[in-house]
Amino acid sequence: MKLTYDPEADAAYVYLADHIADGAVQQTYPCEPDGVNGSINLDFDASGRLLGIEVLGAKAVLPAEILSKAEWPATPGTTSKNR
Repeated sequence: MKLTYDPEADAAYVYLADHIADGAVQQTYPCEPDGVNGSINLDFDASGRLLGIEVLGAKAVLPAEILSKAEWPATPGTTSKNR
């Protein structure tokens, strides 16, 4: 399992599969829980297996310590020390 976080989009993605190939996601089910300042999208493959979970508005929904451990997209000049 792997977690990525894009601070510009404030979006996190939890990979439940080691690798999600292009086109592997066949269905995305959006979830907007009441009283939560964010959205969750569940990504499934053609067999109905859950591949990953996208969290929009991640700062409001996920604990800071979880986000601090996430992989960030490669951006010139960005390191784990200057996040």
